[in-house]
Amino acid sequence: MKLSWKQFNLELKYIFKIARGASLVEPIIILELEHDGIIGYGESSPISRYHESVETVSDFLKIVDLSRFESPFQLEEINRYLDSLGSGNTAARCAIDLALYDWVSKKLNLPLSKYLGIGNLPTPVSSFTIGIDTLEIIEKKVHEAEKYPILKIKVGLDNDEEIIRTIRKITDKVLRVDANEGWRDKFVALEKIKWLKDQNVEFIEQPMPASQLDDLKWLREKSVLPLIADESVMSSKSIPQIKDAFDGINIKLMKSTGLHEAIKMINTARAMNMKIMLGCMIESSVAISSAIHLSPLVDYADLDGNVLITNDPFEGCENENGKLKIIDRIGHGAIPKK
Repeated sequence: MKLSWKQFNLELKYIFKIARGASLVEPIIILELEHDGIIGYGESSPISRYHESVETVSDFLKIVDLSRFESPFQLEEINRYLDSLGSGNTAARCAIDLALYDWVSKKLNLPLSKYLGIGNLPTPVSSFTIGIDTLEIIEKKVHEAEKYPILKIKVGLDNDEEIIRTIRKITDKVLRVDANEGWRDKFVALEKIKWLKDQNVEFIEQPMPASQLDDLKWLREKSVLPLIADESVMSSKSIPQIKDAFDGINIKLMKSTGLHEAIKMINTARAMNMKIMLGCMIESSVAISSAIHLSPLVDYADLDGNVLITNDPFEGCENENGKLKIIDRIGHGAIPKK
């Protein structure tokens, strides 16, 4: 097996701002795994919150030696080997994982969903993300997102209510509110949630920092809306630790090291009677298509990373007005644009 990779800079239509930072360009790594004349495509969209960058991803990939394995079908053995290389590097490992699954399902001449045993189960409707911005730009974004039935609203600064009131002047559609750890005082967080209850909000995502687990447990006991963990959950092993603080989890392939661990997270969360959302970073159609194949197994989807950019280098599974569509193509379905 041969690995090769290159950096690609995804360009966003608008500055993407959340509680801890903003960007207009997101660098990613596109990976190719070649074996027996078949190429599997993977992607890494590293985030500084998890101590990764395109440089750390590239450094990790340089030490990976898959020539010791006879075939990409040795998924379990390959994952144990990658585990032996140390902790972290989740987005880097995700690129390898997605390429492996793409290669295996292509070799079997199957769409990824059928290889995973999911078949033709219905996909959920994805939310469309509105990042923090000036009220004027937020109004513009909401109007442009008219065709999407569910909006995910980024908050976590001092003008949260202003943002929601601005959106409510335009639409009454369902909102999902994501604070990205921005509310640091549990009493303030509780008051914000009480106010949001009357704003047709479905749930609150990661209201407080992951480090404040006791405060999050306190908040969940008193919250009038469900709480969904994002930064607080990385893998299946972390779910039992946070189950008393949240009603559900947000699985992102870049955090989980890819599909292999994401499936374990789905099974673990179901066993604990928790809701499941499948989310994303700013990503190309390689990572988004991979996640869409898994989406029939979850309750909520937030897989819009590729529709927020203007220069997707791949085409793959589709987001049609929020409805996720698996295309009839082998592998995860993402192919380079010509």
